[in-house]
Amino acid sequence: MLKLTSLWKGLASVLLLALSAAPALALDIKFTLDWKFQGPTSPFLLALHEGYYSDEGLDVSIDAGKGSAGAVIRVASGAYDMGFADINALIDYNSKNPGKAIKCVMMVYDAPPFSLFSLKSHGISGPQDIPGKTLGAPVFDASYKLFPAFAAQAGFDPDSVLRSNMDPALREAMLARGDVDLISGHYFSSFLDLKSRGVKPEDMVIMMYSDYGMDFYGNAVIASPKMVREHPEQVRAFVRATFRGLKETIRNPDAGIKATMKTDPLIDASLERERLDLAISANILTDHVKQNGAGDIIISRMIRAIDQLSLAYGLKRKPDVSEIFTRMFLPPRSERMLQ
Repeated sequence: MLKLTSLWKGLASVLLLALSAAPALALDIKFTLDWKFQGPTSPFLLALHEGYYSDEGLDVSIDAGKGSAGAVIRVASGAYDMGFADINALIDYNSKNPGKAIKCVMMVYDAPPFSLFSLKSHGISGPQDIPGKTLGAPVFDASYKLFPAFAAQAGFDPDSVLRSNMDPALREAMLARGDVDLISGHYFSSFLDLKSRGVKPEDMVIMMYSDYGMDFYGNAVIASPKMVREHPEQVRAFVRATFRGLKETIRNPDAGIKATMKTDPLIDASLERERLDLAISANILTDHVKQNGAGDIIISRMIRAIDQLSLAYGLKRKPDVSEIFTRMFLPPRSERMLQ
């Protein structure tokens, strides 16, 4: 009997050790992207397919989106637990829904991809040539929605510009045909789409908002109030695994594209690799991130961004930075260095 009791005690000890070593975070997380499965979303898909999320005890599913505003609404409604969306869409939502704030838990695009594109043949060389011209874009496009702030910063009246809205698939084609004088869009998307239509880079006129004194941040990982309140350890684990995916994607972009192709085999691998490279160099791996690590923000810069967004959107209430962003889920700085 003594030997049997000792055996059971030994087995119990082994079981307790095994349980303590395993992730105690088991949770299903529904995650929404802002747009299609493309090169810039590779870090999430690599983390999924390489098991980084499951290593943390998380069962993650990732769905494509239909725009950042839609991604924010998905998370706000509870249909999704977390998402990847333009932080300016989050600020807009939080401004109108005090007490129901969705939080940014990890900044990904330290420099936003917001841009305007024209062609030299259209007589536009810079912002001074835009008044009186026609701007085309989908009505939900982030760069389009933020255009009034760009105009104010550049010193012209946004109402002096005619607007033409169209389906996203028609945007670059209409610019190339001359149906509109300029378009707004994400830098890494419109640039490649114009190239695919035979437009040479040297014939493009590109105005990135970040080059004209705009302090906006770009896309970020966001979490619902319920996730932040009830599952903080799982949010922290998700961010930790995403950093693994981001680091590996930067180290080996082809691995990121391979993971994206597992999710959507119909993507053009070479095109998405180029799109990913553009996003990494222009939006993710900025000088600030190289020196300070990814994921965090500069408070004073965010305050200026909120001021500029208030001008663009006509916000009736400016949310405080604490309503928008929290660094409580970020790993230590040493673990957030991407190179």
